[in-house]
Amino acid sequence: MPFPVSTHLGAVKMLAIARCLMLLVLIVLLASASSAQERNVNLTLLLICDIYEVGANSKGRGGLAKVASVFRRERAQNPNVIAVHAGDAISPSLLSGVDQGAHMIDLLGDLNLDAFVPGNHEFDFGPEVFKSRMAEAKFPVLAGNLRDSNDQVIDGILADRIIDIDGIKVGLAGFTAEDSVTRSSPGDLKFSATPNGTFASTARLRKAGADIIVQVVHAPRDIDMALIRSASADVILSGDDHDLLVSYDGRTAFAEAMQDGWYVVAVDLAIKVTETGGNKRVSWWPNFRVIDTADFAADPAMAERVAVYDARMSEQLGSPLTRTKTLLDSRNAMVRGGEAPIGNLFADALRARTGADFAILNGGGFRGNRVYEPGANLSRRDVLRELPFGNKAFVLQVSGKQLYAVLEQAFAKAENLTGAFPQVSGLTVQVDVTRPPGQRIVSVSDGDKPLVESSAYTLATNDFLARGGDGYLALQKTKRIVGDTDARLLADVISNHLAENPDVAPKLEQRIIVARSREPQ
Repeated sequence: MPFPVSTHLGAVKMLAIARCLMLLVLIVLLASASSAQERNVNLTLLLICDIYEVGANSKGRGGLAKVASVFRRERAQNPNVIAVHAGDAISPSLLSGVDQGAHMIDLLGDLNLDAFVPGNHEFDFGPEVFKSRMAEAKFPVLAGNLRDSNDQVIDGILADRIIDIDGIKVGLAGFTAEDSVTRSSPGDLKFSATPNGTFASTARLRKAGADIIVQVVHAPRDIDMALIRSASADVILSGDDHDLLVSYDGRTAFAEAMQDGWYVVAVDLAIKVTETGGNKRVSWWPNFRVIDTADFAADPAMAERVAVYDARMSEQLGSPLTRTKTLLDSRNAMVRGGEAPIGNLFADALRARTGADFAILNGGGFRGNRVYEPGANLSRRDVLRELPFGNKAFVLQVSGKQLYAVLEQAFAKAENLTGAFPQVSGLTVQVDVTRPPGQRIVSVSDGDKPLVESSAYTLATNDFLARGGDGYLALQKTKRIVGDTDARLLADVISNHLAENPDVAPKLEQRIIVARSREPQ
């Protein structure tokens, strides 16, 4: 049956109205699309971290003068550059042992950094020196998780900042090394957990209008990974692990730039800005460039400034640290053949500065091969002459059983005057070198108490031995309390101890007693 005419006409009207509405919506959409504006911004983030030495290494890589050249080129190619240092600068180095890192803060000022985040080594000289160095900085210092003893923000240290780059607001949030309490000497300064503060900093920066969030952190890899998983930042620029690493998981870009300015990592952000009706949408994509500073000539101005500090260090190296009242002999036959007063002096210094129960140094680590007469002054240059390898002072946790094994390895070839022969502090070792290797230790005591195999002790040594060098393989299986990323230079540790003791008189104390077997051989 046909529809009534009135019903048919109503349907026609409804269809016409619908078509008109659709046309109107299309016109509005086209008008909106035509009013949307798009533009592209290229931003480069430059990262350096863990720079201890101001000069290049033996392969021509690293040092502040070469870093300065990289920065100068990058800024010439693109005015939109943000340069950051992710921590560890004022220590450890020989010169920092002289001026407590003042030279590094001064030189870093010439790099025009946009942010510096303190690393654990910034606290090596205590809280007051840390505050002094940061107050001297000519660049922003960011550490949102750091407070003074009263839970107050430290003067001059910011939690974050926003930089406007061609209309893009980039929020920088900084987090210092939260484990500095155990890895350095921050005194009563307080550190909160880095991941806990990231969401608060991101919210604060977003509220302030930040389009892109960049976290600059000094943190070990497990914290880096936690930050990446949290997706609380667009970009994370990290220091501490001495690794060369870049990554991107589709949400967060990550970079770390190894150490000593050997490499500068550039994160190039291709940013697209879409503005529609007063609303702004920002999207981006990262591209990574690892810049090898060995390919760059030194920046002349920075090289000249570095040379001034090098000359100053050379002068300081010759300044007396202490005077010995007894004869010190570092010739091979002495330090590799038995207990030696200079071995006792250096091992005692290492033990005292680290607070370890015991200390062991290898005779082969002494390279001065000279005699210091009673009354001779010892300088940093003398310490460097004796310990020229740039070793670090590690602290390990060892059981008494492990220490027995270490000493067996140390004396395995003792009759041959090898470099493995130990110089010790805190221990008395009786050894019979006529026995087969592995069976030579007669007794070991801690003062007047026998070493207990089941007890846990702390042992200070150099990183060479800690890695199993000179046959000390048992040390490879020990726990590192102070290791690669937080250890100080061995020569600096010993020099600083000697500087606090104007007169020393080391002597033989029967710390190592070489016994002869009564059994027929």
